Amino acid sequence: MLHQFKALAAAAVLLAVSLPALAFADDSQLVIHSKNGDHSFTVEVVDTAETRARGLMYRQELGDDAGMLFDFFEERSVSFWMRNTFIPLDMLFIASDGTIRNIHINARPHDPTSIPSDGPVQFVLEVPGGRSKELGIVAGDKVTHDRID
Repeated sequence: MLHQFKALAAAAVLLAVSLPALAFADDSQLVIHSKNGDHSFTVEVVDTAETRARGLMYRQELGDDAGMLFDFFEERSVSFWMRNTFIPLDMLFIASDGTIRNIHINARPHDPTSIPSDGPVQFVLEVPGGRSKELGIVAGDKVTHDRID
């Protein structure tokens, strides 16, 4: 009984020590590793049906090194559209291991045409239109972020 109590107390201490680190975890930083260097972005993470559905709709601007990371929690085929989106966007479709599978460059504002992933992905990163090409980011490049294994 005393051994079980000590084990439970040790687990409680470990949890108490870990919680502050979890509370301050910052998932707003993302890095794309390409042949010509590392490119850092400050991202807003969206991971609920409601926040993913809204995405960047109605936004009037997006900084050069800003973006939105969509997390679907598992790999699956996804598609996006630009209805009610006022700024052109690049969409980077990313596998669960951080590999960029494909990129749709300069999606047109207000275009209701479906923009699909080329196969299953877990993440989609939206950045300002043309930014991927400007930075030399291509399919096969790797992305690191707190949510990506």
